[in-house]
Amino acid sequence: MAIVLGTGLGRLASEITDTYEFPYTEIPHFPVSTVEGHDGKLIFGKLGGKDILAMKGRFHYYEGYTMQEVTFPVRVMYELGIKTLFVSNAAGGANKDFRIGDLMIITDHINFFPEHPLRGKNIPQGPRFPDMHEAYDRKLIAMADGIAEEKGIRVVHGTYFGLQGPSYETPAEYRAYHLLGGDAVGMSTVPEVIVARHCGIKVFGVSVITNMGISDNPTEATHEEVQEAADKAQPMMTEIMKGMIERI
Repeated sequence: MAIVLGTGLGRLASEITDTYEFPYTEIPHFPVSTVEGHDGKLIFGKLGGKDILAMKGRFHYYEGYTMQEVTFPVRVMYELGIKTLFVSNAAGGANKDFRIGDLMIITDHINFFPEHPLRGKNIPQGPRFPDMHEAYDRKLIAMADGIAEEKGIRVVHGTYFGLQGPSYETPAEYRAYHLLGGDAVGMSTVPEVIVARHCGIKVFGVSVITNMGISDNPTEATHEEVQEAADKAQPMMTEIMKGMIERI
């Protein structure tokens, strides 16, 4: 199993025991994280009694990387035998029923990136036209719901709307994305999930709602505030993910 830790969510890595780490700079062909809150380490160890691989920091299309570079770590995961991928991110709320600090279990996504990660010659790890009707595994979602209920953790469900960035969205854009079916908006995750499914890797995803972009009184969003909100939600996300890893 592997975990991709998004903006402000790197503290989960401290729960991993028996670790050995590789800085991304020491791994051939790996890009380097350039965003605050993304340390840039590949960590091997144990979590919930199971062998785990964690990416502490991810890469984004807006950093200037190609989609193939952004998703290269997922290809490496496949070669290492990863069967299940947990992805996390910080996202803006586009659903008025949400509140800052909510954990949104991702049930689906909408891909609004200008480039597709599978564009070009097909890599034989998967089919030319991979099916995406269950991008986020239903059994894993049900497991997470059960653990959240046991531990009294509030979770919501929703569709993640993936965008290029790096500017935060305007209030009008948030309203438009919600009308198109998005509940949370972010700048990552979708390319990684597409490539994971192309490789046959099961995916479970969580967005931490770090700011509310759709509201009657929109406020300024800053990267520091997003990190702070994500930091407060980390213990709850850790409880759910550890519980899932123990049971898989």
